[in-house]
Amino acid sequence: MNYLKNKLQNVEGIDVSKISDKTALKVSNFYQSKPFPNYKTDDDKISVSERGDKNFLAKQFKDFVGYNKKILEVGCGTGQLSVYFANGNNNLIVSLDATIESLKVAKKFSKKNFIENIKFLNADIFDDTLSDNFFDFIWCNGVLHHTKDPYKAFKIIIKSLKPSGYVLVGLYNKYGRIRTLMRKFFFKIFGEKILRLFDPTLDKLKVSLDEKNAWIQDQYQHPQESLHTLDEVIGWFEKNNIEFISSIPDCDFENEPQKSIFTLSSKGNLATRLINQISMLFNSLGDDGGLFVVIGKKSES
Repeated sequence: MNYLKNKLQNVEGIDVSKISDKTALKVSNFYQSKPFPNYKTDDDKISVSERGDKNFLAKQFKDFVGYNKKILEVGCGTGQLSVYFANGNNNLIVSLDATIESLKVAKKFSKKNFIENIKFLNADIFDDTLSDNFFDFIWCNGVLHHTKDPYKAFKIIIKSLKPSGYVLVGLYNKYGRIRTLMRKFFFKIFGEKILRLFDPTLDKLKVSLDEKNAWIQDQYQHPQESLHTLDEVIGWFEKNNIEFISSIPDCDFENEPQKSIFTLSSKGNLATRLINQISMLFNSLGDDGGLFVVIGKKSES
């Protein structure tokens, strides 16, 4: 079974679907000049894997996936996570992005490093190009809030998830992103110098000019952005036969520190979810753009 519903034109090793949606084209054009995230000049598959192993979420995901699985990364950008997920195993990774320039960077890197278990797809989510019930895992982190209709986009991508398959969704949080929105307001007035004082993530990237510029562009100059809550995504899951597994931040005060993000945990209640989201303003989740993550499992029927 092919991962595509219909055969597409292949350009330089990338399957290409003609994108016509105005919002998708606007976002794609935004990333053309500064593909995000960018590679360091001396990167290879070893350095990308080492960096991935230091990312709590990515390492937990890769460890849980195991071998001989089909994985979809939605909004892969330059493919660094796809490279990490593909390295050292026999999994099939399908990397989807609307920006062909980013995918060309990803394809060039994977070819240079002899990584052959990644397929690249240049398409808009709303093109609905993926085969139904194909993937064991879907990684969709930091993407849907840049679309014209995040919930509709979510419904489209989970059609391609197998029964009992897992989906990870990461979105900007309505409360956790307040600090970033405040910095964004002052950035428009005072420019980059205000970010050097108040953006903790930018401070970590100051050794790399390309990384710094890509971060500023993605966080403070993006043309399309929406904000969401835990309750909203839990509602998405319930409407589409997706069982809630866990979230970051936790939904409940009583949840013990998890060994795995794929361990079933409590959804808590409206009050606990609200308080834990507001707490993002005062911890590292708020530092890093206010992104929250929800993991779910598709029902078998």
